[in-house]
Amino acid sequence: MRRTVVIQDSLLEDARRLLGTKGIRDTVEEALREVIRRDRLEQLRNSLGNVDLGLTSEELTKLRNAE
Repeated sequence: MRRTVVIQDSLLEDARRLLGTKGIRDTVEEALREVIRRDRLEQLRNSLGNVDLGLTSEELTKLRNAE
């Protein structure tokens, strides 16, 4: 399906650079895929909820600092 859109050149160039794409179509399609991927990850995170690790804040901090 063809569409005509006006996109700010600097915005398109930044997206192209960040996504590692070459053409306009590749950049727009990859950006759309990325938005969809992020939304699905957020939905997954929300559906999983919280996990009780059985650790206190202090124990968790010590584990983080040990890495």
